[in-house]
Amino acid sequence: MKTSSMTGFGKAETSTSNEKVVIEIRALNSKQLDMNLKLPQILKELEMPMRSLLTERLVRGKVELSASLEGGMDKKASINENLAKEYHQQLEHLSSELELKPGSTDILALVMKMPDVLQTEKGELGEELKEAIMHTAEEAVSRLIEFRQSEGASLDKDLRSHIHSISDLQEQISPHIDIRIDRIRERIQKNMEQQMEGNDYDPSRFEQEIIYYLEKYDVSEEMTRLQKHCEYFIETLDLEGSKGKKLGFIAQEIGREINTLGAKSYDSDMQKLVVRMKDDLEKIKEQTLNVL
Repeated sequence: MKTSSMTGFGKAETSTSNEKVVIEIRALNSKQLDMNLKLPQILKELEMPMRSLLTERLVRGKVELSASLEGGMDKKASINENLAKEYHQQLEHLSSELELKPGSTDILALVMKMPDVLQTEKGELGEELKEAIMHTAEEAVSRLIEFRQSEGASLDKDLRSHIHSISDLQEQISPHIDIRIDRIRERIQKNMEQQMEGNDYDPSRFEQEIIYYLEKYDVSEEMTRLQKHCEYFIETLDLEGSKGKKLGFIAQEIGREINTLGAKSYDSDMQKLVVRMKDDLEKIKEQTLNVL
């Protein structure tokens, strides 16, 4: 499994001799696996096996599974004939007492609406139907995973594009580093000349100032770490299995290095490149939230 999205949808259905089973599964983003199963009462005994199936195969995400039986097995109706006859006799007697015209009242319809005349009984799951339902659930999960992988391929492509963009921008920053140091040197020299008002200044002090600012604005470590983090991000994308959280952590480290580069840039052109890097990084952070 390469990069997968956390969002997805899967549906499967099957039919037996007297029942049609439909199972739908939806998944959204979540830091961990959060399951919600909507099952008719007759399927409650399959809730734990279904939860185990989702836990084993879906890893993360806010998952909602709904199942329905469209053959009516979950509700079997029966008529309490003795009670219905009793109601019918009493209603006919009442109709006669009130001298109502024959046929003016649908007595049978009234009888069927009386309490406890129409009763529903819970059906029972046979082993064959249980196996069919679990097989249908597995098929729905497989289709959800296919959906996740399809969407994940697009995510993978976008993430690689943004990481490569950051690396390209980093290469564009490199020439500005030396130029920036030259500008700092010129600024310090100009300030010292102004302070000395045309008098000679101490060369050793000038060099001390230069060394101080060179150390203060040195970005060689940040540039090296940023390059390593970008390489590690790509390596992680190539891994199998769940990787969303790990990619999120690496993106945070990339952000720290980019922020430090911006703080130490002291160059308008370099700062513009850093802003573009931050724009790519924000898109990466948004997309990693949806990576499984």
